[in-house]
Amino acid sequence: MLQRIRILLKFRRGLHARSAGRPADARREFGAAADLARRCGSKRLLVPALKGVAQIERDTGNTPAAVPLYEEAVSECRAIGDRVLLAHTLRHLGDAQQDLERFAQAEACYREALEFYRASDSTRPLDLANAVRSSALLKERTGRGAEALELWAEAHRLYASVNARVGVEEAERHMHMKGGP
Repeated sequence: MLQRIRILLKFRRGLHARSAGRPADARREFGAAADLARRCGSKRLLVPALKGVAQIERDTGNTPAAVPLYEEAVSECRAIGDRVLLAHTLRHLGDAQQDLERFAQAEACYREALEFYRASDSTRPLDLANAVRSSALLKERTGRGAEALELWAEAHRLYASVNARVGVEEAERHMHMKGGP
């Protein structure tokens, strides 16, 4: 129990450091949380810690270093068997792959994430919207405008359903660029 509290404390410190614009501190805290989670064998706590370190790598322009961390987190999610957590992690791995212009790998991540999100009753609309958005961006970047337009329309509906104004506005801009509503 004490180890779990230590892991959670390190993780929360990492979140705070990231939001305060202190990536080195965030990387250290998330990394310490991951190390502790590995030592005590907690896959459930290891996943967010790995994702935290990976996000800091992306935030600081080191996306190549983020990919293996996200891949490890995906592996741990598969072992846990939590498909919604897996979908969220796959979406982040897909985003990193897309950043690196590894479009086939990104598309495979998004396809699987969307499949799991759509199959689960516990999926939050904002999580689904973010995955749909990522897939729409990929379709645009790879010249599949009609597919992107359909996805932007879906993202727009989902963002609107949770009053996510920024997401709604982004979807509207992309739909307008593609000749949609």
